[in-house]
Amino acid sequence: MTDTNKYITIAAPGSGDFRDRGSKFLAYSYPIASAADVKEKLQALKKEHPKAVHHCYAYRIGMEGMQYRAVDDGEPSGSAGKPILGQIDSMGLINVLVVVVRYFGGTLLGVPGLINAYKTATAMSLEQVPKTEKWIEDLYEINFDYPAMGEVLYLLKQAEATIYKQDLQLFCVINTGIPRHHSDTYVQRLSEIRGVSIKKPTVPE
Repeated sequence: MTDTNKYITIAAPGSGDFRDRGSKFLAYSYPIASAADVKEKLQALKKEHPKAVHHCYAYRIGMEGMQYRAVDDGEPSGSAGKPILGQIDSMGLINVLVVVVRYFGGTLLGVPGLINAYKTATAMSLEQVPKTEKWIEDLYEINFDYPAMGEVLYLLKQAEATIYKQDLQLFCVINTGIPRHHSDTYVQRLSEIRGVSIKKPTVPE
């Protein structure tokens, strides 16, 4: 990746289906924005596949990919979560979650067999989805009075900012991500609007 102001993620959810000696490995890949998304997707898959023996997963999130996790969910240590994360990393992806749901087929595959199965299912789910390049963003919480809303939204649109959460009432709050390469300029312009205060969110949205 040549532009250090951008990162690559997947543009849509994907899936993969790998089978070995009766065991089924169903991979589901998702574009995500935060660790809260991980919990939501996991819960949904556990409801969809209540009889599966393992729900192994890995993710890498954060604009520079600093937050990551690899979970074996009862499989031998390093045989599931790491191969999943390895595929995410080999494709250079950030803000991506992959969950592999396993149905046991009655035959033990051994650690090499498991590594291959989780790696292959993950690759299948990621290879077939379109990739997209996005700006690395600085996250902000913008607080302002309702009359300033037009100016605030106009500047955010000009900045190509992402709005992650908004509460537009008499007193308004917007959680936004402004592309890092010009965030200082737009934060300065926003702060010059009467009644606007800007701070870093305590928990990134």
